[in-house]
Amino acid sequence: MPWKGRSGMKSKITVTKSFLPPMEEYVQKIEALWDSHWITNMGGYHKELEKELRNFLGVPQFSLMVNGHMALELAIQAMGFPEGGEVITTPFTFISTTHAIVRNKLVPVFCDIKLSDYTIDEECIEALITEKTVAILPVHVYGNICNVDKINEIAEKYNLKVIYDAAHAFGESYRRMGIGNFGDASVFSFHATKVFSTIEGGGIAFSEERFYNRLYNLKNFGIRSEELVVEVGANAKMNEFCAAMGLCNLKYVEDNIKERERRVARYRENLSSIQGLVLPGFDQEEVQYSYGYFPVLFSPEILGEGARDNVFAELRANNIFARKYFYPITADQACFKNKYKNEPLRRARYAGDNILSLPLYPDLPLEAVDSITSIIETCCRGTIEGHCSQPQKKFGGGGWNADRQGDYFDIFRIQSTGAGCISESFGV
Repeated sequence: MPWKGRSGMKSKITVTKSFLPPMEEYVQKIEALWDSHWITNMGGYHKELEKELRNFLGVPQFSLMVNGHMALELAIQAMGFPEGGEVITTPFTFISTTHAIVRNKLVPVFCDIKLSDYTIDEECIEALITEKTVAILPVHVYGNICNVDKINEIAEKYNLKVIYDAAHAFGESYRRMGIGNFGDASVFSFHATKVFSTIEGGGIAFSEERFYNRLYNLKNFGIRSEELVVEVGANAKMNEFCAAMGLCNLKYVEDNIKERERRVARYRENLSSIQGLVLPGFDQEEVQYSYGYFPVLFSPEILGEGARDNVFAELRANNIFARKYFYPITADQACFKNKYKNEPLRRARYAGDNILSLPLYPDLPLEAVDSITSIIETCCRGTIEGHCSQPQKKFGGGGWNADRQGDYFDIFRIQSTGAGCISESFGV
């Protein structure tokens, strides 16, 4: 049955929904701004939120920024890399990750991903390193944590910096350590769609105290006093209204994560028996998740080419707005004018062609989850039972391991050739 709200009409369900605190809490918080008239330029709420986030994330240092993209761009800039330096990164991410590299006049070198968790394939990184390589920029995609131990080993071996895009991993931990403790810096987004929101916002976690001063300069035009500008900087300061929202929202994060987990459990319960779906396992060892996303891979080997797009269209016809997250992959976006079209990124493109991120937020009604999964089940069972076009194989033979469908697993065996990890045998 299509989901209907209290009015009885078919209600719109978006892929995410901004969490807002009780209005009276926020109004009470911002009333003080009418007294001080200090509404930007590192005011009291800015300083308070920066401190609270440092404690919440369990990191030594933290710099608050106007948004996640500027946080990433300035984190890269603060490293002082030479123009033309190469940064090994993933193409399976939001476009901001790649833009931040390019806007720093650096060269993105795309590394393929693992289909087990959609993060960068650490076994392929070393073959991409050249004399121009300056850094590795992995992404904790969908809140799945990269292999931080192996990446750190590679970085130390070649004297490279590591900057993690942790936009999807706020509030997560690995081995009881906040995820912002890994690499030389970890960058977070506090956009309205995230697990934790300041309306717009972001921040950078790091360990070296001197890095804080560099970031302060870069986000504040390089101004250190009324008469002293020490370097060329940008304007990436968070205003007091956003900081106030962050302070209000932070107290609800842990409860919201629990509510997200309940929706995830319902999705898994409803979808786990449907052949041809690969569901997120949330089962990496020693990882505490924040359940920001629920990506589902629609296997073309079982469901046929275009199965994801068919489900996407059927959901939209029922006023349910899932998202093809990420399609196309960043390397194939129009802005790069086919520059990377021949890059061996088969697994990333496979994921981009077949994954759909389903609606997920703390107050998503469980009945709405049931409606979403019912539509998906109808579409998928119709395909399997021959009501739709015959499924076609993709990437050759090998087929699907039906005993493991519904779980996170690597569809492909990877054979490292020492030349960019481009040789693959398919099947399980």
